[in-house]
Amino acid sequence: MPKRVIAHLDCDAFYVSVELLRRPELRGLPVIVAGSGPRAVVTTASYEARKFGVGSAMSAAEARRRCPQAVNVPPDHQAYSAVSREVWGLVRERLEVLQQAGIDEAYADLTGIEKPIPLLRELIAHVKQETGIQISAGVAPNRLVAKIASDLGKPAGFVAVGRADAAARLADRSPRIVPGIGPKTAARLADMGYATLGALQVAPVAELQERFGERYGYDLHRRAHLHDESPVVTERVVKSRSVETTFDTDIADHPQLEAVLRQQSKDLAEALQRKEARGRTIAIKVRLDDWTTVTRARSIDTYINDEATIMEVAVELLRAYAPARPVRLLGVRVAGFEDEVVAPEPRAAPPGQLMLPLSV
Repeated sequence: MPKRVIAHLDCDAFYVSVELLRRPELRGLPVIVAGSGPRAVVTTASYEARKFGVGSAMSAAEARRRCPQAVNVPPDHQAYSAVSREVWGLVRERLEVLQQAGIDEAYADLTGIEKPIPLLRELIAHVKQETGIQISAGVAPNRLVAKIASDLGKPAGFVAVGRADAAARLADRSPRIVPGIGPKTAARLADMGYATLGALQVAPVAELQERFGERYGYDLHRRAHLHDESPVVTERVVKSRSVETTFDTDIADHPQLEAVLRQQSKDLAEALQRKEARGRTIAIKVRLDDWTTVTRARSIDTYINDEATIMEVAVELLRAYAPARPVRLLGVRVAGFEDEVVAPEPRAAPPGQLMLPLSV
């Protein structure tokens, strides 16, 4: 049975890359894609801006403090979606088993493909030539290692590595390098004396389970050794669609909130109609100024995607909740779709692993 070969494909600084295709005069400059409001966050920063410590999800204000000479470009999500469709359309022409994990990344199962490495290199070059977008790739025996590997050589990286080799080579890094281990967990591990991935690899499983619970403690042990059997699936179940707005200034006026909700309902209905999707559960999400977040939902008897029904139910839910504090974020969601897409049986993961030297 062939050894499992998984690739993680990740577009380098995707939003910035799209902007540079439209504005080539900005090449080589620190560029930040972010909104202009007081609560705007950085979606992507160019590698020139990252040298100043600017990163995704950082507040735009902090990014400007760190890199005042940066060029700020407002996000254009329609343009990013269009380029994303073009990029992954080209990839799907060559790779049969592809699971898109976001607008700018995807996993591919290359198991059984003859000479997968040359094929992948040729495909990445083809995408760059046709779209101008550079993809970094990680190739490994599982999704977890492939995801880590794709980040190791950025930008324009191509890293192929086996599980055991990666676990050894990354032993001196923080456990945060492993997807699924966040900053709070890493801090707790450091307090326990496990500040590196190598230290975590030799931590007693029983101790991890005592501190983090039986299930997550065992998962941490497996992640430390970079074990992962999760499959690459070709379809994703869409469980809900939503529209949300984070306000620049908290809103306490209820009629104003209802006006926002009506516009959101209109936008959501139009999106559902374009997808020919209908649902029977309508919900609102409200985040108050103290970060308290509540949801209210109602299921109806029929599947709908019309503006009037979504709006009517959403406004009723908001009036029933009647937020007592100013609102920071407001959103509306439709779920419970008819004929929900069920993911097909995943491609079986044969035993064994791809052992390749770490290379860029």
